[in-house]
Amino acid sequence: MHALTISHIRGTQRTPSLLSRLRTARTVARQRKSLAALDDRMLHDIGLTRAEANTEAARPAWDVPAHWTA
Repeated sequence: MHALTISHIRGTQRTPSLLSRLRTARTVARQRKSLAALDDRMLHDIGLTRAEANTEAARPAWDVPAHWTA
């Protein structure tokens, strides 16, 4: 969920704080670990192959789309 802040209302963007970036990295790492733990049936349900899941899970926690850290 993305919270609406004054900076978004005014159209300016602030640099995310260190704590915010660390929280995002921790969340991403946890999600990628969970993705790697899914069995092949579950991966099929979400439209991923084992190779795609492994590739995503191997990415570093700070490797995320720019809009996730804005």
